[in-house]
Amino acid sequence: MARYAMVIDEERCVGCQSCTVACKSEWDVPNGFARTRVRPAGVKGEFPNFISTFYVSQCNHCDRPTCVPACPSGATYQDRNGIVRVNKELCIGCGSCVAACPYGARYVDSEKGVVDKCDFCAVRLEEGLQPACALTCPANAKIFGDLEDSSGAVFNMVYHLGAQRTQSATVA
Repeated sequence: MARYAMVIDEERCVGCQSCTVACKSEWDVPNGFARTRVRPAGVKGEFPNFISTFYVSQCNHCDRPTCVPACPSGATYQDRNGIVRVNKELCIGCGSCVAACPYGARYVDSEKGVVDKCDFCAVRLEEGLQPACALTCPANAKIFGDLEDSSGAVFNMVYHLGAQRTQSATVA
């Protein structure tokens, strides 16, 4: 069984918002909300030699997600492959899981009355496709794969390069 993860190389991110737009388009995310966000993190250096940095925020699909026990209806759960998901049929839209998420990666869709969040494009994964955000990133800052696949890029970045690299990379 795969254990999915996404490495976000923040030094590669150019802040173009392609991932945010792809996700909003793929999942019809309402205006004012997002499953993934690119936020300015600051500027390194001084003019004319400076670099803008960005922070990519989305569900981290935690090993021990605080949102799961916070959900009173059992709608929030974690698949065997590590993806934290919301069963929309069980969700009562109370927002308890939204408050429990330390990453601000959930929102209550007021039109549908349920919580929504990134699920690594689970429907696309079932079809053998990459998440929309990773597929559209022109800088290849989002690297998606199986954390258990020792020949994969995600495994290599997390377990081998992670100890060697000094740049910012977060695992979602």
